[in-house]
Amino acid sequence: MDEIDLKLLAAVQEGFPISPRPFRDLGRALGLEEDEVISRLAMLQKEGLVRRIGPILDLRRMGKSGILAALAVPLDRADGVAEVVSLYPEVSHNYLRPNDSGYNLWFTVSGTEERIQDILQEIRAKTGLKMLVLPTLKIFKIGVKFDIV
Repeated sequence: MDEIDLKLLAAVQEGFPISPRPFRDLGRALGLEEDEVISRLAMLQKEGLVRRIGPILDLRRMGKSGILAALAVPLDRADGVAEVVSLYPEVSHNYLRPNDSGYNLWFTVSGTEERIQDILQEIRAKTGLKMLVLPTLKIFKIGVKFDIV
């Protein structure tokens, strides 16, 4: 990662252009060609420094909701179970977080109430594991911006 990558990450974090050619517009602001912006962001994503570039949607305004769930997964099955959970596009992410409760594979699911319930039932059936489901009661919005440059 070089100085240009740092400036690119800072720019993307501040605000991604909403336009027909956002990578071109981002490049112009940084003195880069569109292709270079695309290739640099692809490399940063491949290296795990950029997870995704996309909007944060207000699910409730769209008639949808989200839940946080956890499975009690034996560690030797964690990778396989994570693959099952990740099959669903409605799952934004999942992660392993060991704790005393036994629930260690956490994930989020967003969609209609009916679709969420279908997904949870399918995951239970496919894994045979105990599941904890925590519905969203109140949304707290926070903004996180890292000091990159």
